[in-house]
Amino acid sequence: MLYINQGDTKGGGCVPSKRRLPIEVPDHEPSLRETKSAISSQNQITSPNTTIPVEYNPTQAVKKYKIFIIFYSMYSHVELMARRIKKGVDSIDGVEGVLYRVPETLPQGTLEQMKVPQKGNDVPLIKVDELVNADGFLFGFPTRFGSMAAQMKAFFDSTHELWMKQKLAGVPAGFFVSTGTQGGGQETTA
Repeated sequence: MLYINQGDTKGGGCVPSKRRLPIEVPDHEPSLRETKSAISSQNQITSPNTTIPVEYNPTQAVKKYKIFIIFYSMYSHVELMARRIKKGVDSIDGVEGVLYRVPETLPQGTLEQMKVPQKGNDVPLIKVDELVNADGFLFGFPTRFGSMAAQMKAFFDSTHELWMKQKLAGVPAGFFVSTGTQGGGQETTA
């Protein structure tokens, strides 16, 4: 049995506190009876500093929010940023960053002529169907002539069915970009 002091508001803001236990969300929608029971038990508390018992089971898994970090990186600059962003995302309690890269659209011969380094196998390619499993997105891509790289554009274009059916409506997203020079088009890419 775990006891929580109702008067303790420290650490209860928007940012999760490391001292505060995670709030467990039920897997099902509460019934009317459960809701009425919870409301009536809340109404029995008379003082804001009352301590009430709360059941806590440490073996019960707390859901981790998955943030998909999806990127395209030709020369590894954006990949390096994506890996650092993943470290930041993973440092937040209850959140997990998952790295994915978008498929390459250039032929292997062209990549060899451009001296593009080989990509490792540690970051999987994203499939459009997997996007519905994310709780949030961070997209990373380089600037090509003041716009996003064609590989990322091709990936976004392939998601038309998900957008048409509103399967990703309400899922937050952000992006990060890289350019070769300070005035290289970050603002137009964004």
